[in-house]
Amino acid sequence: MGIGGISFWQILIILVVILILFGGKKIRTLGSDLGEGLKGFKKAIKDEDKSSESKQEDQ
Repeated sequence: MGIGGISFWQILIILVVILILFGGKKIRTLGSDLGEGLKGFKKAIKDEDKSSESKQEDQ
């Protein structure tokens, strides 16, 4: 048994079907877009923390 009752072979078949449906380039593009989104989110969190710290210092 694998994760949640799904075996290794079932996961492998699902990944192959996804690769066939979407193609390698589309999956790579999706991955890079997701990475850029996460970087932007982390930057926004850091900027929010800095602005809240400066507001606390002003008071």
